[in-house]
Amino acid sequence: MYDVVIIGGSYAGIAAALQLVRARRNVLVLDAGVRRNRFAAHAHGFLGQDGVPPDQIWQQAKDQIAAYPTLKWLTHAAVNVTGSKDSFQVTAADGSLHLARRILFATGVIDNLPEIRGLPQRWGRHVFHCPYCHGYELNAGKIACIATGPMSVHQAQILPEWGTVKFFVNGTFQLDEITRQDLKSRMVTVEETQIIEVDGEADIILADTGRMQFSGIFIAPRMSVSSPLPLELGCSAIETPMGEQLQTNETKETNVLGVYACGDIARLPSSISLAVSDGAWAGAQVHRSLIFDKNEQA
Repeated sequence: MYDVVIIGGSYAGIAAALQLVRARRNVLVLDAGVRRNRFAAHAHGFLGQDGVPPDQIWQQAKDQIAAYPTLKWLTHAAVNVTGSKDSFQVTAADGSLHLARRILFATGVIDNLPEIRGLPQRWGRHVFHCPYCHGYELNAGKIACIATGPMSVHQAQILPEWGTVKFFVNGTFQLDEITRQDLKSRMVTVEETQIIEVDGEADIILADTGRMQFSGIFIAPRMSVSSPLPLELGCSAIETPMGEQLQTNETKETNVLGVYACGDIARLPSSISLAVSDGAWAGAQVHRSLIFDKNEQA
Protein backbone atom coordinates (compact mmCIF):
# COMPACT_ATOMS: atom_id res chain seq x y z
CA MET A 1 0.00 0.00 0.00
CA TYR A 2 1.56 3.27 -1.14
CA ASP A 3 0.70 6.48 0.63
CA VAL A 4 0.42 8.19 -2.75
CA VAL A 5 0.46 7.12 -6.37
CA ILE A 6 1.40 10.04 -8.62
CA ILE A 7 0.24 9.59 -12.19
CA GLY A 8 2.54 11.68 -14.37
CA GLY A 9 6.25 12.22 -13.85
CA SER A 10 6.95 15.56 -15.46
CA TYR A 11 7.81 18.75 -13.57
CA ALA A 12 4.68 19.02 -11.42
CA GLY A 13 4.67 15.31 -10.60
CA ILE A 14 8.33 15.28 -9.56
CA ALA A 15 7.90 18.44 -7.48
CA ALA A 16 4.97 16.85 -5.64
CA ALA A 17 6.85 13.60 -5.12
CA LEU A 18 9.83 15.46 -3.67
CA GLN A 19 7.75 16.95 -0.85
CA LEU A 20 6.27 13.56 -0.02
CA VAL A 21 9.45 11.48 -0.01
CA ARG A 22 11.17 14.10 2.11
CA ALA A 23 8.37 13.43 4.60
CA ARG A 24 9.35 9.74 4.32
CA ARG A 25 6.09 8.74 2.69
CA ASN A 26 5.95 5.80 0.29
CA VAL A 27 5.35 7.15 -3.20
CA LEU A 28 4.93 5.49 -6.58
CA VAL A 29 5.31 7.59 -9.74
CA LEU A 30 3.83 6.16 -12.93
CA ASP A 31 5.27 8.07 -15.86
CA ALA A 32 4.46 7.51 -19.54
CA GLY A 33 7.39 9.75 -20.53
CA VAL A 34 5.46 12.22 -22.70
CA ARG A 35 6.21 15.75 -21.51
CA ARG A 36 4.37 18.73 -22.94
CA ASN A 37 7.55 20.70 -23.76
CA ARG A 38 9.33 17.72 -25.37
CA PHE A 39 9.63 19.59 -28.68
CA ALA A 40 11.41 22.64 -27.24
CA ALA A 41 15.19 22.85 -27.53
CA HIS A 42 15.62 25.11 -24.49
CA ALA A 43 13.56 26.11 -21.45
CA HIS A 44 13.40 29.75 -20.43
CA GLY A 45 12.05 31.73 -17.51
CA PHE A 46 12.79 28.99 -14.95
CA LEU A 47 14.98 30.34 -12.15
CA GLY A 48 18.46 28.82 -12.20
CA GLN A 49 17.78 26.81 -15.38
CA ASP A 50 17.27 29.53 -17.99
CA GLY A 51 18.35 28.30 -21.41
CA VAL A 52 18.86 24.69 -20.30
CA PRO A 53 17.35 21.91 -22.48
CA PRO A 54 14.12 20.58 -20.92
CA ASP A 55 15.37 16.98 -21.07
CA GLN A 56 18.36 17.96 -18.97
CA ILE A 57 16.22 19.73 -16.35
CA TRP A 58 13.89 16.75 -16.11
CA GLN A 59 16.68 14.17 -15.93
CA GLN A 60 18.50 16.07 -13.19
CA ALA A 61 15.30 16.31 -11.14
CA LYS A 62 14.56 12.61 -11.65
CA ASP A 63 18.10 11.62 -10.66
CA GLN A 64 17.90 13.69 -7.50
CA ILE A 65 14.56 12.30 -6.38
CA ALA A 66 15.73 8.73 -7.09
CA ALA A 67 18.09 9.04 -4.10
CA TYR A 68 15.14 8.86 -1.70
CA PRO A 69 14.47 5.26 -0.59
CA THR A 70 10.69 5.62 -0.26
CA LEU A 71 10.28 6.45 -3.97
CA LYS A 72 9.44 3.92 -6.64
CA TRP A 73 9.40 5.00 -10.29
CA LEU A 74 7.83 2.97 -13.09
CA THR A 75 8.06 4.01 -16.72
CA HIS A 76 4.53 2.90 -17.51
CA ALA A 77 1.28 4.75 -18.07
CA ALA A 78 -1.60 4.20 -15.69
CA VAL A 79 -4.50 2.57 -17.54
CA ASN A 80 -7.13 2.24 -14.81
CA VAL A 81 -7.92 3.74 -11.41
CA THR A 82 -10.69 2.48 -9.14
CA GLY A 83 -11.61 2.55 -5.46
CA SER A 84 -11.99 5.35 -2.97
CA LYS A 85 -10.05 7.33 -0.40
CA ASP A 86 -7.53 5.20 1.51
CA SER A 87 -8.25 2.27 -0.81
CA PHE A 88 -7.45 3.05 -4.45
CA GLN A 89 -6.29 0.49 -7.01
CA VAL A 90 -4.14 1.62 -9.93
CA THR A 91 -3.38 -0.61 -12.90
CA ALA A 92 -0.30 0.16 -14.96
CA ALA A 93 0.23 -0.55 -18.66
CA ASP A 94 2.41 -3.56 -17.81
CA GLY A 95 -0.53 -5.14 -15.97
CA SER A 96 0.81 -4.51 -12.47
CA LEU A 97 -1.68 -3.49 -9.75
CA HIS A 98 -0.80 -0.91 -7.11
CA LEU A 99 -2.71 0.09 -3.97
CA ALA A 100 -2.74 3.66 -2.70
CA ARG A 101 -4.31 5.84 -0.04
CA ARG A 102 -4.17 8.95 -2.24
CA ILE A 103 -4.03 9.62 -5.98
CA LEU A 104 -2.36 12.67 -7.51
CA PHE A 105 -2.89 13.33 -11.21
CA ALA A 106 -0.10 15.29 -12.88
CA THR A 107 -0.67 14.07 -16.42
CA GLY A 108 -0.71 17.45 -18.14
CA VAL A 109 -2.74 18.52 -21.15
CA ILE A 110 -2.88 18.09 -24.90
CA ASP A 111 -2.36 21.16 -27.08
CA ASN A 112 -4.96 21.03 -29.85
CA LEU A 113 -3.34 22.95 -32.67
CA PRO A 114 -5.27 24.61 -35.50
CA GLU A 115 -5.43 22.57 -38.69
CA ILE A 116 -2.84 24.43 -40.72
CA ARG A 117 -0.46 22.47 -42.91
CA GLY A 118 3.11 22.56 -41.64
CA LEU A 119 2.27 24.02 -38.22
CA PRO A 120 2.48 20.86 -36.03
CA GLN A 121 5.99 20.08 -37.31
CA ARG A 122 7.21 23.46 -36.01
CA TRP A 123 5.43 23.36 -32.64
CA GLY A 124 7.84 24.11 -29.80
CA ARG A 125 10.62 25.06 -32.22
CA HIS A 126 9.32 28.03 -34.22
CA VAL A 127 5.67 28.02 -33.14
CA PHE A 128 5.07 28.82 -29.46
CA HIS A 129 2.32 29.56 -26.96
CA CYS A 130 4.18 31.51 -24.23
CA PRO A 131 6.05 34.74 -25.01
CA TYR A 132 7.60 34.76 -21.54
CA CYS A 133 9.22 31.42 -22.40
CA HIS A 134 10.25 32.11 -26.00
CA GLY A 135 9.71 35.78 -26.91
CA TYR A 136 13.10 37.18 -25.94
CA GLU A 137 15.01 34.86 -28.28
CA LEU A 138 13.18 36.33 -31.30
CA ASN A 139 15.36 39.45 -30.89
CA ALA A 140 12.54 41.99 -31.33
CA GLY A 141 11.87 40.64 -34.82
CA LYS A 142 8.67 40.11 -36.76
CA ILE A 143 6.12 38.01 -34.88
CA ALA A 144 3.01 36.31 -36.22
CA CYS A 145 0.08 35.62 -33.91
CA ILE A 146 -2.43 33.14 -35.34
CA ALA A 147 -5.89 33.27 -33.80
CA THR A 148 -7.56 30.16 -32.43
CA GLY A 149 -10.48 32.09 -30.93
CA PRO A 150 -11.31 35.34 -29.11
CA MET A 151 -8.74 34.59 -26.38
CA SER A 152 -6.03 35.09 -29.00
CA VAL A 153 -6.73 38.84 -28.93
CA HIS A 154 -5.15 38.97 -25.47
CA GLN A 155 -2.06 37.21 -26.82
CA ALA A 156 -1.83 39.69 -29.70
CA GLN A 157 -2.14 42.59 -27.26
CA ILE A 158 0.88 41.58 -25.18
CA LEU A 159 3.18 40.33 -27.95
CA PRO A 160 4.38 43.84 -29.03
CA GLU A 161 6.60 43.69 -25.94
CA TRP A 162 8.74 41.21 -27.91
CA GLY A 163 8.60 42.44 -31.51
CA THR A 164 6.52 43.74 -34.42
CA VAL A 165 3.24 41.84 -34.50
CA LYS A 166 0.85 40.80 -37.24
CA PHE A 167 -2.40 39.20 -36.05
CA PHE A 168 -3.85 36.55 -38.37
CA VAL A 169 -7.58 36.15 -37.66
CA ASN A 170 -7.67 33.18 -40.06
CA GLY A 171 -11.47 32.99 -40.15
CA THR A 172 -11.82 31.98 -36.50
CA PHE A 173 -14.06 34.89 -35.39
CA GLN A 174 -15.12 38.43 -36.27
CA LEU A 175 -13.15 41.33 -34.84
CA ASP A 176 -15.30 44.18 -33.58
CA GLU A 177 -14.28 47.78 -34.23
CA ILE A 178 -13.27 48.45 -30.62
CA THR A 179 -10.85 45.51 -30.69
CA ARG A 180 -9.47 46.61 -34.04
CA GLN A 181 -8.75 50.08 -32.73
CA ASP A 182 -7.16 48.67 -29.59
CA LEU A 183 -4.81 46.48 -31.64
CA LYS A 184 -3.98 49.40 -33.91
CA SER A 185 -3.09 51.53 -30.90
CA ARG A 186 -0.60 48.81 -29.90
CA MET A 187 0.92 48.79 -33.41
CA VAL A 188 -0.53 45.35 -34.17
CA THR A 189 -1.58 44.94 -37.80
CA VAL A 190 -4.50 42.66 -38.62
CA GLU A 191 -4.51 40.17 -41.50
CA GLU A 192 -7.83 38.64 -42.56
CA THR A 193 -6.60 36.45 -45.43
CA GLN A 194 -6.78 32.69 -44.86
CA ILE A 195 -3.53 30.88 -44.08
CA ILE A 196 -2.68 28.04 -46.46
CA GLU A 197 0.53 26.72 -44.92
CA VAL A 198 3.41 27.32 -42.54
CA ASP A 199 6.73 26.76 -44.31
CA GLY A 200 10.47 27.25 -43.79
CA GLU A 201 11.19 28.09 -40.16
CA ALA A 202 8.33 30.50 -39.52
CA ASP A 203 7.03 31.54 -42.95
CA ILE A 204 3.28 31.92 -43.46
CA ILE A 205 1.80 31.33 -46.90
CA LEU A 206 -1.54 33.07 -47.52
CA ALA A 207 -4.30 32.25 -49.97
CA ASP A 208 -3.76 35.28 -52.20
CA THR A 209 -0.77 37.39 -51.11
CA GLY A 210 2.04 34.85 -51.03
CA ARG A 211 4.71 34.29 -48.38
CA MET A 212 5.40 36.32 -45.25
CA GLN A 213 8.53 35.67 -43.19
CA PHE A 214 8.60 35.89 -39.39
CA SER A 215 11.07 35.32 -36.60
CA GLY A 216 8.49 33.23 -34.76
CA ILE A 217 4.81 32.35 -34.55
CA PHE A 218 2.57 32.36 -31.49
CA ILE A 219 -0.77 30.64 -31.01
CA ALA A 220 -3.03 30.00 -28.03
CA PRO A 221 -4.00 26.33 -28.54
CA ARG A 222 -7.11 24.88 -27.02
CA MET A 223 -6.10 22.49 -24.26
CA SER A 224 -7.73 19.23 -23.22
CA VAL A 225 -7.00 16.88 -20.33
CA SER A 226 -4.46 14.36 -21.62
CA SER A 227 -5.66 11.32 -19.67
CA PRO A 228 -9.23 9.99 -19.50
CA LEU A 229 -8.62 8.46 -16.05
CA PRO A 230 -9.59 11.46 -13.86
CA LEU A 231 -12.90 11.88 -15.68
CA GLU A 232 -13.58 8.14 -15.57
CA LEU A 233 -12.98 8.26 -11.82
CA GLY A 234 -15.56 11.05 -11.50
CA CYS A 235 -13.35 14.13 -11.27
CA SER A 236 -15.05 17.27 -12.52
CA ALA A 237 -13.57 19.26 -15.38
CA ILE A 238 -14.20 22.94 -16.05
CA GLU A 239 -14.04 24.89 -19.29
CA THR A 240 -11.63 27.82 -19.21
CA PRO A 241 -10.88 30.44 -21.89
CA MET A 242 -7.94 28.22 -22.93
CA GLY A 243 -9.67 24.86 -22.76
CA GLU A 244 -10.43 22.05 -20.34
CA GLN A 245 -8.82 21.45 -16.96
CA LEU A 246 -9.63 19.56 -13.78
CA GLN A 247 -11.41 21.44 -11.03
CA THR A 248 -9.60 21.50 -7.69
CA ASN A 249 -9.96 23.38 -4.42
CA GLU A 250 -7.29 25.40 -2.63
CA THR A 251 -5.59 22.18 -1.45
CA LYS A 252 -5.51 20.80 -5.03
CA GLU A 253 -8.09 18.12 -4.16
CA THR A 254 -10.70 17.32 -6.79
CA ASN A 255 -14.37 16.66 -6.05
CA VAL A 256 -13.44 12.98 -5.57
CA LEU A 257 -12.17 12.58 -2.02
CA GLY A 258 -8.55 11.52 -1.85
CA VAL A 259 -7.87 12.43 -5.49
CA TYR A 260 -5.70 15.45 -6.21
CA ALA A 261 -4.42 17.15 -9.36
CA CYS A 262 -1.61 19.58 -10.12
CA GLY A 263 0.35 21.16 -12.93
CA ASP A 264 -1.04 22.06 -16.34
CA ILE A 265 -3.97 19.68 -15.88
CA ALA A 266 -5.22 21.76 -12.95
CA ARG A 267 -4.02 25.35 -13.32
CA LEU A 268 -3.58 28.25 -15.74
CA PRO A 269 -1.41 29.70 -17.15
CA SER A 270 1.33 27.17 -17.92
CA SER A 271 5.12 27.15 -17.56
CA ILE A 272 7.76 24.98 -15.90
CA SER A 273 8.02 27.45 -13.01
CA LEU A 274 4.28 27.41 -12.38
CA ALA A 275 4.05 23.62 -12.75
CA VAL A 276 6.83 23.10 -10.20
CA SER A 277 5.19 25.53 -7.78
CA ASP A 278 1.80 23.88 -8.17
CA GLY A 279 3.31 20.42 -7.74
CA ALA A 280 5.19 21.39 -4.59
CA TRP A 281 2.01 22.83 -3.09
CA ALA A 282 -0.02 19.76 -4.04
CA GLY A 283 2.56 17.40 -2.56
CA ALA A 284 2.49 19.26 0.75
CA GLN A 285 -1.32 19.30 0.82
CA VAL A 286 -1.57 15.58 0.09
CA HIS A 287 0.87 14.98 2.94
CA ARG A 288 -1.24 17.09 5.29
CA SER A 289 -4.31 15.06 4.38
CA LEU A 290 -2.48 11.87 5.34
CA ILE A 291 -1.70 13.37 8.72
CA PHE A 292 -4.87 15.20 9.66
CA ASP A 293 -7.81 13.48 7.98
CA LYS A 294 -10.04 11.77 10.50
CA ASN A 295 -10.00 8.46 8.69
CA GLU A 296 -6.20 8.21 9.02
CA GLN A 297 -5.34 4.54 9.17
CA ALA A 298 -3.59 3.15 12.22
